[in-house]
Formats: sequence, C-alpha cells, structure tokens
Amino acid sequence: MQVATKKVTKQRESKNKVNLSSLKSGNHIDLPLLIVVLILVALGLVMVLSASSPSALAESGNSYTYFYTQCLAAGIGLVAMILLSQFNYEYFKNFYRLIYLGSVLILFMVLLPVIGSDANGARRWINIGIGIQPSEITKIGLIISIAGYYSDPRIKKQGIIKSCIIPIVAVAIPILILYVVQNHLSAGIIIACVTVIMIIMSGCQIRYLMYLLGTGLVGAAIIFPFVKDKIVNGFRSDRFAAWLNPWENTAGTAYQTIQGLYAIGSGGLFGVGLGESTQKYLYIPEAHNDFIFAILAEELGFVGCAVVLILFSILIARGVSIAVRAKDSFGSLIAIGITALIAIQVILNIAVVTNTIPNTGISLPFLSYGGSSLVILLAAMGVLMNISKSAKKI
Repeated sequence: MQVATKKVTKQRESKNKVNLSSLKSGNHIDLPLLIVVLILVALGLVMVLSASSPSALAESGNSYTYFYTQCLAAGIGLVAMILLSQFNYEYFKNFYRLIYLGSVLILFMVLLPVIGSDANGARRWINIGIGIQPSEITKIGLIISIAGYYSDPRIKKQGIIKSCIIPIVAVAIPILILYVVQNHLSAGIIIACVTVIMIIMSGCQIRYLMYLLGTGLVGAAIIFPFVKDKIVNGFRSDRFAAWLNPWENTAGTAYQTIQGLYAIGSGGLFGVGLGESTQKYLYIPEAHNDFIFAILAEELGFVGCAVVLILFSILIARGVSIAVRAKDSFGSLIAIGITALIAIQVILNIAVVTNTIPNTGISLPFLSYGGSSLVILLAAMGVLMNISKSAKKI
C-alpha cells in the first residue's frame, strides 16, 4: 500500500514538474524587449514634443499639434503590438504570396488622384483621413514574404536560381517601383540591405551572392553612361557634394546638416537641458523628423545619446537572441528581418545626422515623428514578441 502511494505521489510530482517546465519555457513574451520598446516610445514622444513645438506653433498656432498626432499613433501602435503578440505568427506563412502581392501593389496607391499626396517634392504618402507611407508597410510585408519563401517545404531551394536569384528579383521589383514611382531610393536601400541579410541567414551560399554582386557591378558599369546625366546633375549629386564639402554650401544643400552638427556640438557631455534646444527654433528644418537625434544630442548631450544607443543595442541583441532561439525557420527569419530593419535604420539615420554619409530621408525608429512608421514598427514588435513566446529558453 505504501509503495503504491509513493508511486502515485511521484507521478503527481512528475506532472507538476512538467507543467511548471512548460509554463517556464513558453507563453511568455520577452520582457527586456518589451521594456526597451516602451522606454523608446516614451522617449520618442517627449523628444517629438520638444523638437516640434516651435514649428507646430508657427504652422498651426498650437505647440502640441505634432505631439498629439504622435500620441495617437503610439496608442494605435501599442494596441497593434498587444494584439499581434497574441496572434500566432505561423498563420502568416500560409499567405506569404498574397502578402508579397499586397506589399507591391500598395506602392501604386500614391498615384491615385484622390488619396495620393505630395510632400517635399515627392509622392510617397496616401491620405485616408490619416497620412500613411505605403513603403513602411511594404518593408514588413517583404520580410514576411521572404521568410515564407525560404521556409516553404514545397520549394526545393537548391542551386543559385531558387536560393538566391528568385528572392532578389522578387525584391528588386518593389525597389524599382519605389525609385520610379515614389522617388524613394532610401527605402529601397533599406529593403535591399535587409533582404541580403535574410538571404545569408537562410543558408544561401555566400559564393552565389558574390557571383551576383560581380554581375551587378558589371551591369552597372555598362548602364552608367546612359544614366550618367541624371545621376551627376540630379539632386542626389548635390547632396553628395554637400556631404564632401558641407562648409562650402552652408546656406544651400548642406544647411540642414550644418545646423544638425551645430546642435550636436552644443550638447556637450550632459546637454543644455530637456526642452532648451536653440536649433529647434526653425534653424533645423523639420527637426522632429529625420534630425531628431541632433535635438536629442543638444538637449541631453553625449550621455543622452549613449543611453539611446544602449537601448537600441539591447533591442537588437534581444531580436537576434529571439531569431536564434525561434522554434522554426519562418519565425527565425522574420525575427532577423525585423531586427535588421531597425538596426539598419538606426545606423543610417545617425550616420546622416553626423554627416558620416550623404543626407537622405531615413527616420530614427520610435523617436522620429511619423505616425505610419511608429504604428508599423510597434506592430512588428508585436510579431517579434509573439515569436519570443515559443522560442527556446536558454
């Protein structure tokens, strides 16, 4: 009788251990990732309020105009993040072809006469009561599509064509549309970089990419004479010249860059104080957009910049960790794609603000003003958190 009782007790203890183990190993989002995202969103709202108040007051008579819009976007984005963190990401795999098609077609919506809108000489937005930049949706849609392609067991991805050429051609189509239709080369560069990283992480042989790179360089050399005038005489050549010699064109193309450098230099170690920026008073055009890092550097100094970089580093590290521990290749590739997207935008934005690379329109994730970007990024964080729930624990 005692032996039977001990056996039942051991069985119950064993079941409890299994239940506790399963509870510990799954169904919990990555808490460090969540905390970092919330801190970045909160900091972004504060910096948008500080950086945008002078221009908002000048344009609408209300210093809080941009801040209210960003708060609304943050609220929508956080709801989307919560919902997608509970939605099983594996369902996207069944529709990756449709997601790709939608990601390409949405880029043409800027051409519609009713909802397409121009700003700063480019047609990159649609207005359906709120302004939306279709390229932000395309970025995430292509990440899911590429992940779906490489994790599709029905496709034998052996050889250079299926493992490398098909995905590159598929991504080249929206990049070409972005350039021709929207004149949005910076978004195309980001998509190209993310795609290359995802192709490498999928297991594609590096020599295939080297072959294609060599072919691409030869093709570019052949095509260059035919597009030389457009490149050399276009506005991008002016930006390139301003990057090389910014102090020779302080009132022209290099004006924004120079004013940004003044802001960074004024910040010193601890900054001039939150809300105390001088450069935001219409010296830096649209300081709350792509150059918000310059205002952050001026107000919070080197220490504030270091804190922001540490936060982004933690976010990227958590994203890589989730990708490594994901239970399947689909989740792993989505995680690495989303992480690469954020990392590339952070690097390029800060490089532009510090004049490390020529000026181009790339926003700083979670911090720059932009409703569609913030909503899409937070939704992507929800997908990343959902992947983390089923990831293996270390």
